[in-house]
Amino acid sequence: MSENKIDLRKSQVELLEKAAVLFEKGNMQPAVAKILALLLVSDNPELSFDEIRETLEISKSAASVAINQLLSSKKIEYITRLGDRKRYFRSRIKSWQEDMEEQNQGLKIAVDILQQIRDQRPAETVEFNANLEKIIAFLNFMIEEMPDLHKKFEKKYR
Repeated sequence: MSENKIDLRKSQVELLEKAAVLFEKGNMQPAVAKILALLLVSDNPELSFDEIRETLEISKSAASVAINQLLSSKKIEYITRLGDRKRYFRSRIKSWQEDMEEQNQGLKIAVDILQQIRDQRPAETVEFNANLEKIIAFLNFMIEEMPDLHKKFEKKYR
């Protein structure tokens, strides 16, 4: 075993694979999905580049590209340690509430664009327009309900 390879239990390997498949279905590349899954299932939540690469048995370039994708999409972050030149990567799971707020803002932008599309649609495309209206209404409903859901959640899990 390599000095940087993380020793995962069988149950962790199985969960890593399940999570990676789930993330791939959400349009992540396989290496990206496996790195994110590893950072979630590993006993140590902060792993170096070499620990990630050697544990997953992927090339340096594949690991580098995948890590950069995860960093740019804000799914992971890195920290440094005094006296150590390495970067240690970790999931941004602790900032899930910020991520939810960003997604809510994204929904507002999507609704605005969909409303602009609706406004320029020809009246003759009745069924299409009705479906578009339904999508807009549903997204607006989600946007309106999200703050209340968050309050209910906070009350329940305080």
